[in-house]
Amino acid sequence: MNSRVFQRDLAKVFFGAQFHDWFDDEKLISSISSAIVGEIKQIPESSSALVAYYYFDFRDATKRNVRGLLTSILIQLAEASVECQDTLFQCYADCKGGLEQPNEDSLAQYLESMLDLLGQIPVYIIVDALDECPDQNGFPSAREKVLVFVDGLIQAHRPNLFICITSRPEQDITDVLNPLTSSSRRVSLHEESGQKEDIKRYVHAFVHSDKRMRRWRDGDKKYVIDTLTERAGGM
Repeated sequence: MNSRVFQRDLAKVFFGAQFHDWFDDEKLISSISSAIVGEIKQIPESSSALVAYYYFDFRDATKRNVRGLLTSILIQLAEASVECQDTLFQCYADCKGGLEQPNEDSLAQYLESMLDLLGQIPVYIIVDALDECPDQNGFPSAREKVLVFVDGLIQAHRPNLFICITSRPEQDITDVLNPLTSSSRRVSLHEESGQKEDIKRYVHAFVHSDKRMRRWRDGDKKYVIDTLTERAGGM
């Protein structure tokens, strides 16, 4: 049996319903994260680097929590590295051959083991749409668990680990993430003039191409374009 297929079958056994064919879900990743992944792959020294990405999706309950995040990263790293495959097999053995499933703390420890085994090999983790992880229900909430995990991962100061997170600037998220990095490494599209211009051009094109809106008075069109652009908040 193909080793890649075997690893996926193995993952399905002990991750159960949490397992997804993450590589086949690439269509879900946003254009921003896709661009980031593409740029990383173009870096000469990253030829041996490992890249794992995760997209929080409000439409899928299994993709809105820290367990889904950890599961995805573990599987992607195992598919890309023989060293990481050994950790995945150890996880399977620790779970009594799939009779049990690892808890979130165990999954985090297996990730730490993988990062230790990789040594100096660069590892890039891209987390997209963190704001789609719910911050309601449960104590701590699903989002709070993710933020605690991310905080611990960054605070470990691993020289081979590089993390990129995209999100709307919601208060609880910025409160945790901003202190973890310098302002020079943060990019806020909401504050970029180019982002606002793109929104304005899109709204302008829509208003002037819609059959009903084209019949509006020029003053009404301008009012709609200006109002929607201003209230879009960079999104």
